[in-house]
This record gives sequence, C-alpha cells and structure tokens, in this order.
Amino acid sequence: MTIKAYGAQAGDQPLEPIAINRRAPTAHDVQIDIAFCGVCHSDVHQVRSEWAGTLYPCVPGHEIVGRVSALGAHVSKYEIGDLVGVGCMVDSCQHCDDCDEGLENYCDEMVGTYNGLTEDAPGYTLGGYSQQIVVHERFVLRIGHPETQLATVAPLLCAGITTYSPLRHWQAGPGKKVGVVGIGGLGHMGIKLAHAMGAHVVAFTTSESKREEAKALGADEVVVSRNADEMAAHAKSFDFILNTVAAPHDLDAFLVLLKRDGTMTLIGAPATPHPSPQVFNLILKRRCLAGSLIGGIPETQEMLDFCAELGIVADIEMIRIDEINAAYERMLKGDVKYRFVIDCASLVA
Repeated sequence: MTIKAYGAQAGDQPLEPIAINRRAPTAHDVQIDIAFCGVCHSDVHQVRSEWAGTLYPCVPGHEIVGRVSALGAHVSKYEIGDLVGVGCMVDSCQHCDDCDEGLENYCDEMVGTYNGLTEDAPGYTLGGYSQQIVVHERFVLRIGHPETQLATVAPLLCAGITTYSPLRHWQAGPGKKVGVVGIGGLGHMGIKLAHAMGAHVVAFTTSESKREEAKALGADEVVVSRNADEMAAHAKSFDFILNTVAAPHDLDAFLVLLKRDGTMTLIGAPATPHPSPQVFNLILKRRCLAGSLIGGIPETQEMLDFCAELGIVADIEMIRIDEINAAYERMLKGDVKYRFVIDCASLVA
C-alpha cells in the first residue's frame, strides 16, 4: 500500500513529502492509521547523520498514536477502532535473555521504528511521519487516556518511557531526593513522573526564567546550575539524578551532588561525547554513573497505564507536517514547551 509521508533524502536535505509503501497486515500484524506523531531530538540526530548509519530516504518518528484500521487473522489483543500507540521499536529477536525478561529494548537485534533493518521494502523501517504504519501486535501498546488527550499522549511513547524506566529501576519514590537535569522534552516528563511517584524533586536548569515553569511541572525545588552557591547547597544530598541533557557538559558538577551510593543516569544522547568525569568523584563515595535506554514493552504499557490513571500527559505544541523543518530549528534552540507533535491529518490536508 502506498501512503504519504515526510522524509529526508540526505543528511543535508530538508524533510519533504514522499510516497512510501507499507506491507499488508500478515497474521499477527496491526495496521494503525496515525493520528499524531511526536518529534524527538533523536529524529534530528538521525535525519542529519549526526548518528552513524542513517539510511535514506529517512522517515523519522517513533512517538506514534492512532486507531487500529485493520488486523491480521490471528491478532487477538486488539480490535478495529482501538486507540493504540507504537514507540521506539517494532521488533526484536524474541529468544535472548533480554527479550525473555521483557527488556526488548536491550536486545542486540532490536529493530527501531525507523532506520532499522527489515525485510519490508526498502529494506529498513520507516517511521511515524506518515499516514499509517503496520506493526506486529507484540509491539503495539494500548492507550487508556481519553481520546481528547491523544495528541499529548504521543510523547509518552519515547519521552515518557525514557524517563519512567530509570526512575522505576532506581526506585524513585517517597523518601528519595531525585534531581532532574534539563527541563525540555525529556526533563519535563521526568519532573512530572518523579513527582507522581512521590519523590522530592529538584529540577536543574541553566535558565532563571524556567524556575517557575519547573515548579508548575511538579518540582519541589529548582536550582540554576550556573549558580555555584545554589549547587553547593545540595552537595552530597541526592539519592538519584536523572540527566536528560542531550549536549556535552560537565558531569562532575552533578556527580558531587550525589550521596554515597547515589546514581546519576544519563538518558540524553549528545552527538559528541561528554568530557570524562573525574574518577575520584565516583570512587570516594561509591557513586555510580549509569545509562538507560527507553524501556521494554511490558514496562512501556505499565507507564501508559500509570499515566492514564493519574492523568499525566506531555506539554506539547501541535504543528502541521509542513512545519517540521522549522520545528527542528526551534527545537535545537530550546524554543518549544516541551514537545512538538505532528497532526498527521495535515499530510492529506
């Protein structure tokens, strides 16, 4: 089936209208008419070849929500008309230890929603900046929010699970002091989720102007990281810090804020490496510097259910598909609160 999409022909070319093909649903496939697709910073990295291995034409997008429009003969979990989502992956090996534990995101053969190798033409996956997608039912997620919130749910499929998974893994909750570095697409979800889990949340920002914004999102305290006195006041006090910043920066400034046995987890993925941290800032207090990648399918469904129960959604700015190139430039300047979401109806408007 030929459908409309937006993609880039090369790393130095803008996104533009293209036609792509989707397979007809096979036995366990779910066909989804895409209503909305969130815009992730990783879309920019991949489209512009800032990460290695981009295949062109590249159609990005992995924060996908919409309605089921067709089903394979053996699909049992979904019905036509269901509200569903697709996140950052659409396949994995299904037989390794990671897959057996519901951590398909760490499978060596995990297939990304775009730019992942597949048997479908053109030989790699094409993402959600499009009218429709066909996905095996095991990688489809059920949306429990009301339909009126559907656009604001889209970023949960990446920004939501990327922050939820490490907060759950490192046991953010009552009695824990949790820092969130950066108040953007990831960071604003980290603040909301850590607050909802019951932690004492401290937001870090480089901008004084974001102090009240962070409190409105759920932060108990806000620290301007360029203010040495504000930073020093929190030395050796954090159980956990979630670092969402996708640009190289000084990690030591935050590592020294951890308690003994505290952990800082990186989820932002810069195009070039961070400066190496000082080893003594780790070993003298048995601190950990860790990383985390999205979440497995069971945990992503758990996150969606948690957010639906508590009414948690992303703060978004809706755009038409023909505004995507301008949105990329604005996102790189931090000029969005806090996630762009494409109205995919604009592909045919």
